Amino acid sequence: MSIIANRVLSMAESATLAMTQKGNELSQQGHDVISLSIGEPDFNTPDFIKDAAKQALDKNVTHYSPVPGYLDVRQAIVKKLKRDNDLDYTPKQIVVSTGAKQALANVLLCTLNPGDEVVLPAPFWVSYTELVKLAEGVPVCVDTSVETDFKATPEQVEAAITPKTKLIMFNSPNNPSGSIYNYDETAAMATMLAKYPNIYIVSDEIYEFINFSGRHVSFAEFPEIRDRVIIINGVSKGFAMTGWRLGYSASSVEIAEAANKLQGQITSGTNSITQKAVIPALERDPMEIPELQTMTATFKRRRDLFYNLLKDIPGIKINLPDGAFYLFPDLSAYYGKTFNGKVINDDVDLSMYLLESVYVSTVPGGAFGNDKCIRLSYATSDDRLIEATKRIKEALSALKDQ
Repeated sequence: MSIIANRVLSMAESATLAMTQKGNELSQQGHDVISLSIGEPDFNTPDFIKDAAKQALDKNVTHYSPVPGYLDVRQAIVKKLKRDNDLDYTPKQIVVSTGAKQALANVLLCTLNPGDEVVLPAPFWVSYTELVKLAEGVPVCVDTSVETDFKATPEQVEAAITPKTKLIMFNSPNNPSGSIYNYDETAAMATMLAKYPNIYIVSDEIYEFINFSGRHVSFAEFPEIRDRVIIINGVSKGFAMTGWRLGYSASSVEIAEAANKLQGQITSGTNSITQKAVIPALERDPMEIPELQTMTATFKRRRDLFYNLLKDIPGIKINLPDGAFYLFPDLSAYYGKTFNGKVINDDVDLSMYLLESVYVSTVPGGAFGNDKCIRLSYATSDDRLIEATKRIKEALSALKDQ
């Protein structure tokens, strides 16, 4: 009998971290690996944020922080939600956590009982299903495709609802597809969800600022479901602060108090220096932060470059997403083909083939709920994207029919 608990034995490893590790191993062996697997901006944290961290150090803000976050940090989040999203919250409804992943885990552990169902429009972020299962919930996936820009319709989501449904989780802008639910699409979903007053909506908005289509739309904007929306957000993506580890939830006071109680037994308060560093970031209008605007504009230009390079490769089906920094092409036309007698059966085989044959690291789409696709991050330079496309095209053209 293993000493390791079943909850861990049954848990899938993060596919993004696994592929990044494999790519790092090949790089250490001397291979020129192009990483398209990592989910973080290739930009540095803006200097004004780092300066705030240095000032906090000089002021010896190095002691335990309050479990839900410093009051001035939560006030800055309240201000941000009002300015950017026209949403009214109080500091009591905000819980600051060690990354958006912890904020999400807090919410799931605080709301799910064994057997409760969570509807997940696919594709979804890799950790959703495992966190739901960790909380003893049951993930219920709603399939979409590249032809519909990987967006579910209200009819599809409603068809997945049962008496056991407790939560529905949306991620817009989406990881891995980059797709964004626009105002009309979000409004239509809210109208449908208004019919189910016992179902709560988790709105993961971590990619909010990496948006090429206009103003971000939050599910919490719609009064018919407002009180049942739980916002998950943070600073990792929009401010290039992945290593700083700060996320937050905005919810009802009841859920916030539960998350505070749970977090108090697990990690307590988030890093004190990080908290103070994000205050000036959250207090400024994102349109007036040059570094943020430059980063978003760069990602949009790279998206266009990479999309135009990939779309002409035979057998690839690809859409043009409106946000984040990913493409999610359908490469299932290559399944069943062979290379040196080895069959490419699925997304995992194809991702491993690209890594081992031409040293391009990607992430299998099955981990995101769609095994016809692979995720490609364009958080790297133009030259590397051009070279990666050249290698991918070469590797795919080398595959033969059985």
